[in-house]
Amino acid sequence: MASRKEKDMRRPELIVPYQEPVAKGEGGDFGSTLSSTLPMAAIFMRNKYIGWAAVVFSVQSWLGESEESQKSSGTPGYFSVGMSLMSLMVTYLPLFLPQQPNLQRGSVTGAAAAA
Repeated sequence: MASRKEKDMRRPELIVPYQEPVAKGEGGDFGSTLSSTLPMAAIFMRNKYIGWAAVVFSVQSWLGESEESQKSSGTPGYFSVGMSLMSLMVTYLPLFLPQQPNLQRGSVTGAAAAA
């Protein structure tokens, strides 16, 4: 046994203990990005399916928030849920408040007058 210790050429003063590398932050949360951009797309396009997807993604990202992501993000999760619900409400708004037809273009029943 003594011969094994003598043949060990490693120097104990050069041993560096392992240190876990410092986390550089998350590379980006794709769910959070979707939960903030889908409500805007639903409002602009007036698409009900995109509005429902916005609600689902925002609730999912709100429930999946960690304490670190709450500290680093600018907007809280319940704000994105509110935005998605508002976008869904905007997409269903024409059902409850229909637009009046525009009658300024010409007569609805007759042809245009001859010049």
